[in-house]
This record gives sequence, structure tokens and C-alpha cells, in this order.
Amino acid sequence: MDIITQLQEQLSEIAMVAVNTFGTLQRDAPPDRLSSSYPDPLNPNPKPEEDAKPQVPAQPGAAPAQVQPPPAPPQPPALDLAEHPKAMSHALVLAAKRFDALVAALPLSSEEDQLKRIQELQAENEIVGLELQKQLEAAGSMHITVLSSCISLNFSTWYGWLLI
Repeated sequence: MDIITQLQEQLSEIAMVAVNTFGTLQRDAPPDRLSSSYPDPLNPNPKPEEDAKPQVPAQPGAAPAQVQPPPAPPQPPALDLAEHPKAMSHALVLAAKRFDALVAALPLSSEEDQLKRIQELQAENEIVGLELQKQLEAAGSMHITVLSSCISLNFSTWYGWLLI
């Protein structure tokens, strides 16, 4: 893989890591109370004791039933929110350092050297193009020869069958 392709891929990786880092920081940011007149975002239910009592209609003459609270859903493993942004920032810095290393590996040459190399490549391209054109012409003439042979062979076979 050439150095320019590696630079493009590394730049794509930097962009992906940066977007993931910013998205993670936005997702994991704790809520903030805007004003004391708004409800507390960390406690959306200000009166939990009223909701904790089960509402079971009593049947006349029946003993009060024991209501079991539903089992609590399993909690996902706690994320270390303080370490996650650090790890993502570290990945971003490493990607940037790899990009810098690739840039440093680029060959240094003057404008004259680059123009000379372009002329050499154009001359090489002309030679290869002429060779390809000769091969295409040879293949075309061979195709016509084979096609005419097949037609004459099929015609003589068909015509010979009619004479029998």
C-alpha cells in the first residue's frame, strides 16, 4: 500500500475516533440542573414513597394478599465514566501520532525532481499504451480470421448435408 493511501486511511481513522470521542462525551455527560425552579434531573420522581405502595383492591371477606414486588432488572456493569474519556482521548492522540509519522515518511524532493518523475511516467505510459494498441489490433485480426473459418466450416457442413 502506498504512503498516500495510508495517509488517507489514517485520516479516516482520526475522524472516526474523534466523532466517537465527542459522541461518548456527550452521551456520558451527567445531567445538569438549569434552574432551581425545574425538577431535579437525577430524581425524576420526587415522591417515591407513594409509588412504592402496591395498589391491590381488597375483596370483601378475603385476607389481605401478600404482594411480591417484581424482581429488579439486572443492572448493566457500571462504567468508569472518569476513565472512558481518557482512554478515548489517548486513542485520538495515538492516531494523530501515527499520521505525523506517515507524513514524516513522505519522500522529500524538489519541484524539478517531481516534474522530471512525471515526465518519466508519462513516457512509460506512452510506451505501454502503444504496446497495448498493437496487441488489441492483433487480437482483432485473429478474431476475424477465426470467425470467418467458423462460418465457412458451418456453411460447408450445412450445405453438404442438404446435398445428401
